[in-house]
Amino acid sequence: MTQPFSADKTQAQDQTQDEFEYQPMTGELDLEDRRALRRVAGLSTELTDVTEVEYRALRLERVVLVGVWTEGTAEQAENSLRELALLAETAGSEVLEGLVQRRSRPDSATYIGSGKAAELRDVVISTGADTVICDGELAPSQLRHLEETVQVKVIDRTALILDIFAQHAKSREGKAQVELAQLSYLLPRLRGWGGNLSRQVGGRAAGGVGIGGRGPGETKIELDRRRIRTRMAKLRRQIAEMSKARDTKRGERRRNAVPAVAIAGYTNAGKSSLLNRLTGAGVLVEDALFATLDPTVRRAETPGGRGYTLADTVGFVRHLPHQLVEAFRSTLEEVTDAGLILHVVDGSDPDPEAQIDAVREVLREIDAEAIPEIIVINKADAADDLAIARLQRREPHNVVVSARTGFGMDALRAAIEADLPGLESELHVLVPYERGDLVAQMHDRGEVLKQEHVAEGTVLHARVPAGLAGELAQYETVAPTA
Repeated sequence: MTQPFSADKTQAQDQTQDEFEYQPMTGELDLEDRRALRRVAGLSTELTDVTEVEYRALRLERVVLVGVWTEGTAEQAENSLRELALLAETAGSEVLEGLVQRRSRPDSATYIGSGKAAELRDVVISTGADTVICDGELAPSQLRHLEETVQVKVIDRTALILDIFAQHAKSREGKAQVELAQLSYLLPRLRGWGGNLSRQVGGRAAGGVGIGGRGPGETKIELDRRRIRTRMAKLRRQIAEMSKARDTKRGERRRNAVPAVAIAGYTNAGKSSLLNRLTGAGVLVEDALFATLDPTVRRAETPGGRGYTLADTVGFVRHLPHQLVEAFRSTLEEVTDAGLILHVVDGSDPDPEAQIDAVREVLREIDAEAIPEIIVINKADAADDLAIARLQRREPHNVVVSARTGFGMDALRAAIEADLPGLESELHVLVPYERGDLVAQMHDRGEVLKQEHVAEGTVLHARVPAGLAGELAQYETVAPTA
């Protein structure tokens, strides 16, 4: 009678041991956490006390999208609105309707014109929407006038992206950067909430000076602006302090002559998947826009054994808010300090050329346009062959890969090895002891593979830049045979 029980007990112990030994990767844990809690439709996120002018959480439950088509083709305008719909869904909303208006330029008062704003109001009533999202950055006056017409909350593309970043920021630095961007966006858009923000008596009136001592004082909105500016200054100091650790690590890699490669590209193009495939980093991978914000740096090796660092960066998007570019500048320095950029493009996107142009626009904004790049056409397993051929004609220096299946990874590693900057020449030299300055330069600017001291001088086997190789040419020797 006891034998079956013992067998069951042993089997249960083995199963428990297997479960204990399994350690989920970081990305899996992040994905479980992100899926564990979802928005509950119908709950308001407005402030209860509207006298407190703070950044209000966006209520994105049932939304209507509206865009202005000023240039390009109708297909490009529709693709932009489809991307806005993906952004809205990522933020947790339900898209009910999408409208595009053809204009030479957005209306200065209501973005789409007073007549179209009235039509938009009818659409909002018929669909039961509670939010309108505009495909562009609206001026404070445009937001106010459009809200007065449609009688529901109106936000623009910039506020939507900021909300997504606020949801996905995890690290202390990431949260501080997002808050700084939100406050930069909010500052010019503060507005009064009735008599509570009327002028207060000020000057020396509170001290009982009386006639001749009274002044208009500060308004409540001016006090709020001053508090926001104070908070922004504090956040900038905090971000500068937090970025020192990254600067220290970056400086150490430079001293050790470790080349840096940065992965840049459009959001949801597969950058994190590519990093996982090349290094086994185990970072979060999710089919969502801006799923990862914090940069991840991992060490990798070329097929020839040369080590380098591979950094995953925040994704870019068309019309990326300049507030985010400024706030994330310390993070984006991983791109500006790299010697090579892997520019990842979603080959299955309807308009991949627009993605490339948008990414290069941001690279120009952070002064990284001169860094060599390899166009990595990702998602080859889902892309159309004609679209890939069109991209290859447009961007000759390219590699076609699939981070999901592993297709093209060997070709990508070979391309990285060929384009790694800085150490073009590998040589064996015998440097006299009186030229110790050259030995120091080889350590500082190159990668010393082997060093030996003999009676005549220092024997070195190293990889060095082309300029330094010219100075060392007179000391070059024959490589020793194994």
